[in-house]
Amino acid sequence: MAKIEGEILRKVAWHGTDSAQRVLTERYLLRKDGKVVETPEEMFMRVARAIAAAENAWGRTPDAIEEVSEAFYRLMATNRFMPNSPTLMNAGKGNNLQYSACYVLPVEDSIEGIFEAVKRAAQIHQSGGGTGFSFSRLRPKDAEVKSTSGKASGPVSFMRVFNAATEAVKQGGTRRGANMGILRVDHPDILEFINCKHHLAEDNERIFAALAPHVPAEFAEKLKQGLLDRQISNFNISVALTDAFMKAVKEDGEYDLIAPNTGEVTRKQKAREIFEQIVQAAWETGDPGLVFIDRVNAGPANPTPSLAKVEATNPCGEQPLYPNEACNLGSLNLSSFVQTSHAHTEVDWESLKEAVGLCIRFLDDVIEVNPYPLMVIDQCVKSNRRVGLGVMGWADMLMKLMIPYDSETAVELGGRVMKFINEAAHEASERLAEERGAFPTWPNSIYATGKPQRNATVTTIAPTGTISIIAGCSSGIEPIFALAFQHVAGDRKLTFVNPVFEMAGLTSGFLVPEVREEILKRGMVRGVKGVPDEFQRVFVTAHEVAPEWHIRHQAAFQASTDNGVSKTINLTHHAKAEDIRRAYQMAYDLGCLGITVFRDGSKGSQVLNAGVREDAKAGHGKKIKGIKSRPPRVHGTTSVIATPVGSAFVTINEDKNGEPLEVFLTVGRAGSDVSADAETIGRLLSLALRFEAVLSPRERLFWISKQLEGIGGSHSTGMGPGKVRSLADGVGRVLMAYLEDKEIQDKEHEEKKHHTEPEQAAAGGGHEKLVPVGARRGDLCPSCGNATLVLEEGCQKCHSCGHSEC
Repeated sequence: MAKIEGEILRKVAWHGTDSAQRVLTERYLLRKDGKVVETPEEMFMRVARAIAAAENAWGRTPDAIEEVSEAFYRLMATNRFMPNSPTLMNAGKGNNLQYSACYVLPVEDSIEGIFEAVKRAAQIHQSGGGTGFSFSRLRPKDAEVKSTSGKASGPVSFMRVFNAATEAVKQGGTRRGANMGILRVDHPDILEFINCKHHLAEDNERIFAALAPHVPAEFAEKLKQGLLDRQISNFNISVALTDAFMKAVKEDGEYDLIAPNTGEVTRKQKAREIFEQIVQAAWETGDPGLVFIDRVNAGPANPTPSLAKVEATNPCGEQPLYPNEACNLGSLNLSSFVQTSHAHTEVDWESLKEAVGLCIRFLDDVIEVNPYPLMVIDQCVKSNRRVGLGVMGWADMLMKLMIPYDSETAVELGGRVMKFINEAAHEASERLAEERGAFPTWPNSIYATGKPQRNATVTTIAPTGTISIIAGCSSGIEPIFALAFQHVAGDRKLTFVNPVFEMAGLTSGFLVPEVREEILKRGMVRGVKGVPDEFQRVFVTAHEVAPEWHIRHQAAFQASTDNGVSKTINLTHHAKAEDIRRAYQMAYDLGCLGITVFRDGSKGSQVLNAGVREDAKAGHGKKIKGIKSRPPRVHGTTSVIATPVGSAFVTINEDKNGEPLEVFLTVGRAGSDVSADAETIGRLLSLALRFEAVLSPRERLFWISKQLEGIGGSHSTGMGPGKVRSLADGVGRVLMAYLEDKEIQDKEHEEKKHHTEPEQAAAGGGHEKLVPVGARRGDLCPSCGNATLVLEEGCQKCHSCGHSEC
């Protein structure tokens, strides 16, 4: 056996990138005494053998099982398929940790039921899974609790309990647990839920402003941290929208809010008012997302509607599940199924169908050998045998076929590819049912009148954050993040160029050194001299694709996917609430099961300003010795400048004398490392401006800008005199430009005493002085420090080193 295994490993070697090797070494490969003791090939064989062992349950001979394990190994080692991370991490290690990524747990309307769910979630997080919950069964806030003669605290308060429990559990030594919280739109507490992240931040701000003046300075920071700990940081949240609600939105009608504990209508609500609240909260914070719950239950995502209803999804939203159900996921690398013959490139449909059949067998075998953390989950999973085969490498496939992502041809092909996969997967499940029997609830399923199937569902397009790095392909059905970028590791500067683009550029002859260098600076090819128009059209990056094309791709794949499709619809910082409203409506109209929209730089929390303590009752600044107080209302201007970590929005507010008073700096998403660094720079600048000093505020700003200008990092943006070397360098340039403008204004004022300055907007909302913006960068990666950590498919992924949080 060992000899056969050695021959296979030598014959089929895995070829992975440096990032893939790093990911495997840090998170997946077997360790003993802290040292890695297996190669990637040995890992794939470990997983293949562990999963193929399930074949023994159906009387396969040892030789037949060996053939299956070899087939599974080849599938993974050639980067054509990867199972979800817990399977790669745990299968065959003997650690008794489960192999599934997605779970949904019920939350019953009782203290016992609530804390039973908390306990079960902790067990799942500890073994590497993520959990989804519907809080829709919980009675509304202030409803009577007969057993105690008290008042209920409502779904949002208990969601904070789940959040705190998650924070306390480290997941399998690899990542923290993730949660999805869902509430039906007809729950009486829906408004509190929609705004729970935004309003909690505002509450924290008010509490801090009221308490900070009354506690010793050394405790102020602890107070602030304690308030931040109240945030619901380990949850994605989504509103479950009904068809009746969407109809009421369209007709500008009302709908009923119903108490789940009594079934009584508590009040009527204007549907458009609630919808606008959802849109505004998503514009400000990125949450909530939407789940079109009636559509979920009316389609194949609920294969046994007479037995159960879907109430919730997994943390990234693409996997609807029954209470106490889990799903095993895996993804095909579509880039591997493109073939070129006689100078003609096309999809290799035959190989794709063969791989689909093997993948469904693999995922069904996972169900059999998976050490589920709870017996009730084991029973529920095996009654339905739900699996989810998805895809990755879609953008790479399109580029190989020379099809632009934002084109009708791409959308049409996406629908065709997924329909082919879904049909092949169902056929494979039917063949397995002939060998092994149908899933136990099949007689009560939507398939009961047709051929028996082994699995209640067969397809899901799930996030592929880490496994796409291992496979060396683009994520899920997302466009590529960038065509080229640099990764600085110590004193080494490594250049990464998308392999599909590099091959096309070298083959066509346009990727000469000067062109490569320019693309490396920009991260994209549009507008680069020397790149033919055809290639500029095909090789587009995520930030160049309009939101409607993202939604159309999601809808095209959803049309032939049993479960859901993971996709993040990214909008620019300048997007309006109306853009989010249109995206939501478009997703509903095109048949999506849900949608997640994220506006770059959306504000997830209010600033807890420790530098200024305000009197909460009077609403006026309270003087602290040596620091200027802040008036309740100030005016300013906002400038935007392209930096290596993204577009920086710099707001300079002035006092009543027109002197600079404070600086606010916004870059990236709230809660991200870039955002934290930007906030730090802004706070320090504001503190320096408010100190009583010999130098005037403008003089201080001048010397600060001189210190910031020229600071360099691992990336640059722009060329020549306009080159910005870092976030600090960009801020310094904006400050200097502000001072130059003030000097010009002063001269004009002296020349024309009657001149009236333009009306300024209120604090944080002043007029913008636009500076050309270059390619979008990601957030700072916590592992390698490069600005290539991006939000794709609802999870964070670093394109430099392979760090991933899903």
